[in-house]
Order: sequence, then C-alpha cells, then structure tokens
Amino acid sequence: MNSLVRIAGATAVSLCLSVSALSAETVLKISSWLPPTHGINTEIFAGLVDMMEDATGGEVTGELVFGLAPPPAQMDLVLDGAADMAIIFHGYQPGRFVGTKLIELPGYEGSAEAASVAYWRVHDEHLAALDEHRGVKVISLNTHGPGQIHSSKDVASLADMNGLKTRIGGGVAGDVGAALGLIGINVPAPKVYETLDSGAADAVAMNVGERVGFKLNEVAKNLYDMPGGLYRGSFAIIMSQETFDSLPEDVQKALDEKVFGEPASRMAGAAWDKSDKIAYEATKNAEGTKITPASEDDVAAFEKITKDVTDKVLAELQDAGLDAKSAYEMVKKEMAGN
Repeated sequence: MNSLVRIAGATAVSLCLSVSALSAETVLKISSWLPPTHGINTEIFAGLVDMMEDATGGEVTGELVFGLAPPPAQMDLVLDGAADMAIIFHGYQPGRFVGTKLIELPGYEGSAEAASVAYWRVHDEHLAALDEHRGVKVISLNTHGPGQIHSSKDVASLADMNGLKTRIGGGVAGDVGAALGLIGINVPAPKVYETLDSGAADAVAMNVGERVGFKLNEVAKNLYDMPGGLYRGSFAIIMSQETFDSLPEDVQKALDEKVFGEPASRMAGAAWDKSDKIAYEATKNAEGTKITPASEDDVAAFEKITKDVTDKVLAELQDAGLDAKSAYEMVKKEMAGN
C-alpha cells in the first residue's frame, strides 16, 4: 500500500492516508494509539487496508488517525462514532472482558499466527456468547507472541523477579506477575520507554517485538526468555456496527467473506510473529544487550505457576457461563493444527 504521512501542526496528530483513498467511495477512519512506526500500524492496519481494498475493488479503504483517545478509551471511541475502526487491548479494561483471558494463558505451544486463528475459532464456538464486545462489530481477534520480561536490572532467574517494579499490561499478565512477586506498575504501552528511562520501573512485561516497537533495547538491556512465554496478550480490531451497516450489501458480503474474521486474524498474528523475529535479531546485535534463557529449574517452577493461573482463569470463565474446559481444549487443538 502506498501511503502519505501528514503531521497536523501543533497537535502533532499524524494521518497515514492510503493514496487509493482519494478515489474510494468509503474511507474508514482508523484510530491508533500507537507510534506511527509501530508494527500494528505499518503491518496490521496496513495489511487490513490492503485486504479491504482488494476485496471491494477499491470501494473501501482506510486512513489512520493518531491521538484521538488513550488506549482504554478506544472501544468507547468507536461506540460514539468518533472513529470507524480501532484496535483494543483487552487487558487495559479490567472487569470489562473475561472471556478474552482464555487466549492469554501461558503454556500454549505455537506461533502468534496459530494462536490468533485458534482465538477466532474459539470465539465463534464459545466466547461470542458472552457478548463482551456488544455494540461494535469484531473484525479480528489476535494475540501477540509470548510475553517476556525486559529489564534495566539484571534478571537471571524467576527468583530475581520478586519485588521487581514492572510495567504490566493487565489481564493474565497481572495474574502471572502476582505469582512471580512482581510489583505491578500500570502505564499504557506508549509510555513504557519514559517509564523505564526515568527509573519509575525496573522492567516491563511485553512480547519481544516491542524491543523494536518501543525501543526497549535502549532502556531495557536485559531480556529474560521463558520458552513459550509467561503469557500472551489479547487484542481485537473492532468496527462501528453503524458504519458497517451503512455499506452496500455487496460490500458487506465481500468484507465478511474475504477479510473480516479468520483471514484478518491470521494476518495480524503473522505480523506479530514477524515483529518478534526482527526484534530477537535486533537484540542480539544491539550494544550491551543480553538474552537470558530460562533455566531448566525455572521452566519446571513456571509449570506450577502456569497450572495455578490456568485453573484460576478457567474458574472465572466457568463462572461467566462458559464451558471453560472445552474452550481451553479447543484452543490447544486448533493451535496444534495451524
């Protein structure tokens, strides 16, 4: 996708506008709360726009708009009609989402792409019944790659994490952090660099791709790497139901059949995998950085934490009205098949 980048004066609001938007009948306003160079913008949203343009013969495209609202307010932004689309991180809104914690559990084996496809399928089969995204149209569900600990202090073991001031995004990451003895600091992802740089936090729990996306190689030289990760993070790309309903029926059909749902979820998951691969290489080549693989003892110790956290979350899902065990087994089966 060819794109232009505009900077809007003193407000420093950037717009990434597809050139094809100049001739498209419908230009969807896509809200982003991440830096313009972040992979969610350059890979996921760019990929989504390309897919929409291809599916509709150029009738529908999108433009990125930055700075409309903080991360936790993105769903309300779409509900209010201030944006047509947005990406939300479920962990930023504790209590609002429960079913989404299913995909965040540690212990799953597989890529972000496999997890995202499994996520969409288990949503169709189980999670949609909770109606946690009521009022908006869910067009993609995805998860980033395995979450790890990135620190300014040396962290060589799980024991070193006890008492570590750590930015945690929420959701299952919070449950795992509590089990590890981390002291949670709640700041949105775009603030992690300055939080670490100022010393307000010693570490951050994030997927490895964010070492590039948020320049963590500059402020968190140490990466503690647990096989399979400590958790995963749950995202949804949502669309205004009113905007979707206003589109011609043939356009709606094309988007639903060719873009929204599993295709967009797979694309987003693959983008997360790509960002992790790039970031591992960047970290290996950066000056003064260190990757510490978890020891066999730590892997064994974390298996106990994984079981405890999984049991806790599945109980929450069961209380919410889901067949939690079936949903959990479905995720593992679908991931193994992708």
